[in-house]
Amino acid sequence: QVHLRESGGGLVQPGGSLRLSCVVSGINFSGAPMNWYRQLPGKERESVASIMSVGLETYRDSVKGRFTISRDNAKNTVYLQMNSLRPDETGVYFCYATQRGDEYWGPGTQVTVSS
Repeated sequence: QVHLRESGGGLVQPGGSLRLSCVVSGINFSGAPMNWYRQLPGKERESVASIMSVGLETYRDSVKGRFTISRDNAKNTVYLQMNSLRPDETGVYFCYATQRGDEYWGPGTQVTVSS
């Protein structure tokens, strides 16, 4: 059975930082592209960042230079370092994986950016 579990969300002040983690089990993690998505209030879920098995990273334009995705294949974990957070980035952040055509989502972790 496949499990994805995010952690690291919470309340942070504008301009602050958070590091999200997602531990994955049940798939060949080292061979799987990994992604972070988010759902902001009143908006559709959107891609934030992705990292291929070989480490190639992509980001949505609005987070470039502030967010960094990384992975530790030995720990079956993908990370999202988020710096200079803005209030309009408040929402639920999800870990997402695909393998052999199947899609897997974590339950999400709440990120609240507020003073």
